[in-house]
Amino acid sequence: MEARLFWIGVGMGLYAWLTRRWTADGTLDSRGRAAAWHALFFGLAGFAVMLILVLSVESRLRFVSAAAGILSAREVAAGLGGAVLLGAFGLWRAWSTGKEAEKRRHFINEDLEWADTVFSAVILASLLMYFVVQAFKIPSGSMESTLRIGDHLFVNKFVYGVRIPMTDKRVVRMRPVKAGDIIVFRFPTDDPESQHCGGSQYAKDFIKRVVAVGGDTVEVRGGHVLVNGLARTDESYTQFLDSFRQEPPSMVPPPAQYQELWETGQLDLKLGDTMRDNFGPVKVPAGSYFMMGDNRDRSCDSRFWGPVAEKYVKGKAWVIYWPPNRMGGI
Repeated sequence: MEARLFWIGVGMGLYAWLTRRWTADGTLDSRGRAAAWHALFFGLAGFAVMLILVLSVESRLRFVSAAAGILSAREVAAGLGGAVLLGAFGLWRAWSTGKEAEKRRHFINEDLEWADTVFSAVILASLLMYFVVQAFKIPSGSMESTLRIGDHLFVNKFVYGVRIPMTDKRVVRMRPVKAGDIIVFRFPTDDPESQHCGGSQYAKDFIKRVVAVGGDTVEVRGGHVLVNGLARTDESYTQFLDSFRQEPPSMVPPPAQYQELWETGQLDLKLGDTMRDNFGPVKVPAGSYFMMGDNRDRSCDSRFWGPVAEKYVKGKAWVIYWPPNRMGGI
């Protein structure tokens, strides 16, 4: 979402800059040019409004992150439709009411004020969402009962460092990611065709708890997690809904191949869900994390699709702000 808002703000800022320049030199004095420029403003507004509406609906229905690098076909189609409709209305409005120079100056100045307002507000909002805090909604029960379906929460995006735009580097890191942290991250793949946990997870936002960090060795035996050979004894937050534990898979790849398949996100394609209760051991690569849901029997996590590299981390789950009876720190 923040990337979309940023470019909407840039577009409005450019419109405002050109409006000031062309108003000063008389470029927009003619009736036709003023009408076309007014229509362009309405077209930009229509495109932005429809883009945000479609993105909001898709995010709620499919939990797709706006962090994906390109616009979806649905976003483009809806945006262009809104641009054409509002642009046509703007052209008709400007042409029909812009016979007099005073009228033309009025609606051009009106557009300029709106463009300045949208530019300031949207750029500020996008920067806050990119660098400081962002709202997320819990889409599934994988973190129950710590986090429940429908919980709305704020995610602290600067605690692990401010990400430099267009890079994977972070600066001003307040503290590193630690085992036990609940974090939001983009699903760890750059391949839109990659299939995991019943379908494509590309560009979706996930929320899980960090079980181990780079350099740790992780295994699961009978549903119980061991890190560096030691059983985790501080997992009172976990829950197991099934009354049975799966048997270990009868055939597993050799250790080196097992590690490679896991790191490349291909282990679940070979072993399916047989790894739920008996997994590993694997070594978490440097700069990566092993994630698991607190609802261990109902979580699609690092057991199945591998480690989460630092570049996919968005931030630390911070506070629940909705519903009211669930408000509080996480």
